[in-house]
Amino acid sequence: IPVSLHLHSDGSWQERARGITNQDGKITDLLRKSKLRPGRYRLTFETEIYLAQSGKPFFPEVEIVFEIHDPAQHYHVPLLLSPYGYSTYRGS
Repeated sequence: IPVSLHLHSDGSWQERARGITNQDGKITDLLRKSKLRPGRYRLTFETEIYLAQSGKPFFPEVEIVFEIHDPAQHYHVPLLLSPYGYSTYRGS
């Protein structure tokens, strides 16, 4: 699943990183050498092609908006996805 990370800055969203999930559904290093900074971020999961394998997708993309207060911490944001629903949480 293609995933993009955006930072909200000066009233608009700026793309910071882009990647594709592996067979386990993970991206091991989305930011590569870039650094997080405090702010509001958005992860966009382009789920349409993946969900089309099991029928007509109801959620062609999923956006998760979250705040980073301490960039030194580790952030893991799982997306649990099914054809007609999804959930997320801050993982460890």
